Amino acid sequence: MVSPPRCMVSPTPARRSCGPLIEQDMLAERIDADMKDAARAKDARRLGTLRMLKSQMKYREIEKANPLDDADVVGVIGSMIKQRKDSAAQFAKGNRPELAANENAEIAILEGYLPRQLTDAELAALVQESVAGSGAKGAKDMGAVMKALMPKIAGRAEGKRVSDAVKSALSKLAK
Repeated sequence: MVSPPRCMVSPTPARRSCGPLIEQDMLAERIDADMKDAARAKDARRLGTLRMLKSQMKYREIEKANPLDDADVVGVIGSMIKQRKDSAAQFAKGNRPELAANENAEIAILEGYLPRQLTDAELAALVQESVAGSGAKGAKDMGAVMKALMPKIAGRAEGKRVSDAVKSALSKLAK
């Protein structure tokens, strides 16, 4: 009986997989492919946004001194979205709607790479679970609740939104 080869060579060049074949591409590979597609389609806004994202990913990779996994890439995307939201708010406040619209368009492109965001009900359920699990009694236990909660959320909700939900849940406990 002949055993199957340990390493499988895929039909695409320079892709080799040892061990179980994984169907899901990594997020960084998807971003690379989308960047090439945007260049072919001459979509300047999408291409520019993805180039900025790749640049930030490279900075984070150098900072970390290891290749980025999907969770790190989601973190980079989240920080870029936060920067863009701040910029859009400043541009709107400074009466520059065209620049605010540009920032909002970049946010829309970047959000396409984030995992599905939690609904308010899902977030509230996770918060209640974390509050119960950490044994929190009031607002002073917010740090413990956040520490238990953030790994479960992992890029599926913005930090401020999570913080507000935890504050709300803890204030209800104090009453």
